[in-house]
Amino acid sequence: MSTFNAELAMQELKNLIRSSVRLEEDDLQKILGYFTFKTLQKGHLLLKRGQIASHYYFLNKGALRFFYNDDQELTAWIVQPGEFFAEISSLNPGLPSRFNIEAIVDSELYCIHKNDMDLLYKQIPAWQEFGRKLWEGMSVRMISEIISFQTMTVEERYLAFLQKPGFMQFISVKQLASYLGITPNALSRIRKNLRK
Repeated sequence: MSTFNAELAMQELKNLIRSSVRLEEDDLQKILGYFTFKTLQKGHLLLKRGQIASHYYFLNKGALRFFYNDDQELTAWIVQPGEFFAEISSLNPGLPSRFNIEAIVDSELYCIHKNDMDLLYKQIPAWQEFGRKLWEGMSVRMISEIISFQTMTVEERYLAFLQKPGFMQFISVKQLASYLGITPNALSRIRKNLRK
């Protein structure tokens, strides 16, 4: 991957951090020094089920999905560009992940090790605020997903996905169906009915 792409991705990461907390330029540069740039080709795994998550990530380009496959493959989470994320059910307790994290399309991301995040929390108070906002943001999104499953019909959830800019270009019908908790055939019927 070109240095140009890495620099653009770094600028996006800077913008996200600056929009969340106020940092001295020296502190910001120190923080950014702990991040490493990573590319992931479509279909490749960022994290494999059974591994223990050890990093936080900022997705600059592409899309990732969290999925697990016991009896059937289920997509549990979609990460889109501009999101800072982690596999939190594995990262903090240090337990093996229940998920695979796969690139849906070719993707670019920055990663930082949990130990480095913890070190920066101790050294830079504003970075603690960033971490708190990060966790709060992930929690709010998870709660919203749970509530939508409990209160909205499948059709309403599907229509809500259509409102997310660029979302449908990343995910296949099969993956979207599993995310909605239905079969691809059921999703096809819903789409057909909505076109009438």
